[in-house]
Amino acid sequence: MLCGKQLILATKPFAKEIRSRSWWVTISTFSLLVVSLAGTVLLPFIALRVLSSVLAGLLLIRSFIIYHDHQHHSILTKSVAADVLMTIFGMYMLSPTSIWKRSHDHHHNHNSKLFSASIGSYPIVTRKKFLTLSRTEKFAYLATRHPITIGLGYFSMFIIGMCVMSFVRNPRKHYDALITLILHFTTVALLIIFCGWQVWFLLFCLPFLIAFGLGSYLFYAQHNFPGVSFADNTEWAYEKAALESSSYMHMNPVMAWFTGNIGYHHIHHLNAKIPFYRLPEVMAHFPELQQCKRTSLSIKDILECFRLKIWDTEEQQMVGVRDLKTAMATG
Repeated sequence: MLCGKQLILATKPFAKEIRSRSWWVTISTFSLLVVSLAGTVLLPFIALRVLSSVLAGLLLIRSFIIYHDHQHHSILTKSVAADVLMTIFGMYMLSPTSIWKRSHDHHHNHNSKLFSASIGSYPIVTRKKFLTLSRTEKFAYLATRHPITIGLGYFSMFIIGMCVMSFVRNPRKHYDALITLILHFTTVALLIIFCGWQVWFLLFCLPFLIAFGLGSYLFYAQHNFPGVSFADNTEWAYEKAALESSSYMHMNPVMAWFTGNIGYHHIHHLNAKIPFYRLPEVMAHFPELQQCKRTSLSIKDILECFRLKIWDTEEQQMVGVRDLKTAMATG
């Protein structure tokens, strides 16, 4: 049985894109996205336009995974055409390349560390730390992890977190965040003024609500699930964090397609250079990767993931606020 760095090295043959396939998934997905967005305006019945809008939201998720892989340099490397396309798409998705690359690389290099900046990750505190927080600090921490906050990721994670906060912290480095916000809200205003609120909602707002809401939850649940492990910075190891702190999210084939196989998250964290379309192939090849921590998009698993808030260092597990109160009452 392979483990640790040996397992990472064993996956290297799969960390090679199939160039024709990379272009095919990109062109086909973006083409379907354009058609579905056009359908929100051109289809004759409101029910069909709503359906087209929902489809566009799901296609935005798949498109974002393609963008995500390009930023990891796992597909379409050294392609000027791809660089231009992804730069434009990144701004369209409120994730300019300078911000996404920095935050996401930090996330991969510090995933599941207890005491590191929560750049590109949902913040995590220990039970001991949580008990020392003020009421305001507790509210802010729990609000970040609240289902409403995650469901409204369009506003909380991307407009505010990705763009506004990045620009405020470093205007010179992240000037593209300001450009992105100006373009975004100018488009909103123009759509409402010249096309009406219905066109704005179906063409623009609803697809983003779906894509960013589901995307924010996927990002949350892939590192906040029953059985997840966190470690002190001194005890942290990259390969251990990939396999023990990143989940395999089981999905049906349709959702796996729309989410670009991001459910194979433990493999992605083990070797981010593997193209998303090869992740199922890697899991099938290595029995070691099939013995992973799992979750799903079932209601039961979603509620269980949302329940988890705090890392209990004594129990070595994530617990909810109610668990903490019960422990304090009986202790």
